[in-house]
Amino acid sequence: MRVNIIQHTPNERPGLILDWTQNHQHQVGIYHPYQFQGVLPTAAETDLLIILGGPMSPNDHFSWLENERQLIQTLLYLRRPIFGVCLGAQQIVKTLGGTIKAAPVKEVGWAPVKLENQIIPNLPAKMSVLHWHQDTFSIPTGAIRLFSSELVPHQGFLYRHNVLGLQFHLEVASLNIREMLINDGSYLNGSAFKTSCQKILSQPVPPINQRVLFQLLDFICANN
Repeated sequence: MRVNIIQHTPNERPGLILDWTQNHQHQVGIYHPYQFQGVLPTAAETDLLIILGGPMSPNDHFSWLENERQLIQTLLYLRRPIFGVCLGAQQIVKTLGGTIKAAPVKEVGWAPVKLENQIIPNLPAKMSVLHWHQDTFSIPTGAIRLFSSELVPHQGFLYRHNVLGLQFHLEVASLNIREMLINDGSYLNGSAFKTSCQKILSQPVPPINQRVLFQLLDFICANN
């Protein structure tokens, strides 16, 4: 399988997603449209599209963001699996006609999310995850809400069993979190969690997060 990953900023990397691709011996391509003249994969060479987070908004006027949504639209038509994280999930929502707006509060740091639907079996009822956002999305028409948090109710969705978006970050390993904090630690200012870089780093990544990430990726690929 050819897995194409769109990375929107240097310090929000694929992380544990690459472990999953290696376990399955998938071929991986990583694209950086924000830096390299909007270069994106084609639909023809994409069996699974993964769209990572970033500081942009789908409401920003960058031509490559629009081109990215055109790619998503084509893959939706072809019924290829798509997995979006944070900005990536918002891009999917905007493509499906949903809205992106400021969240009720800014969520940055560790906090729990709750499972809202058991359509994907054997997921935990609650888990602690890394949040890094101040926007939120609507749940697209025809999609199922999968996760919520106490402060921001729309944290994840499943569409047609093979398209999944998460507002939070399951893909991060400890090194990825350290890189995010080194380069963008000021983003913690104004977080509803009133946390610090030290507090975030002191909490190890829960092993269950990797298991859930792998399970979600396996699910959308099996339902292609």
